[in-house]
Amino acid sequence: MSLRTQIMDDLKTAMKAGQSDKVSQIRGITAKIKDLDVASRVKNAEVTDTDIISALRSMIKSRKESATMYRDGGRPELADKEEAEIATISGYLPPELDEATLKSAIEEAVAATGATGMKEMGGVMAALKERFGADLDPAKASGLVRARLA
Repeated sequence: MSLRTQIMDDLKTAMKAGQSDKVSQIRGITAKIKDLDVASRVKNAEVTDTDIISALRSMIKSRKESATMYRDGGRPELADKEEAEIATISGYLPPELDEATLKSAIEEAVAATGATGMKEMGGVMAALKERFGADLDPAKASGLVRARLA
């Protein structure tokens, strides 16, 4: 089952169950997918699960930033709402790689690319993306690669 199908099925289930908060959260996800569809028409390309996962990761990143700003601004109820959306969106992401696996993969990628400094970080990240695809969290991986190459 594709990710898009799973999201639409979950939307239907939430609507039938009368879960208005979850319906609202999933509709936000479907709106982002529709934005991807519109953008892909210009390129005559098809939106893949990898594209959707990338968009979901960016949605989580922006919601984390918003939640932090709401907490700092004394609006915990809005921060809680953002965190609930993060939990819903995270349910559609593949499981994260554990840190030990990621670190060993980084060591292999550094050895394979011959990277010795920060200038070669792009090559290491490309090797990791090729190996893990959508399972790789680029933000987490880039921090570990940066630490390794520094």
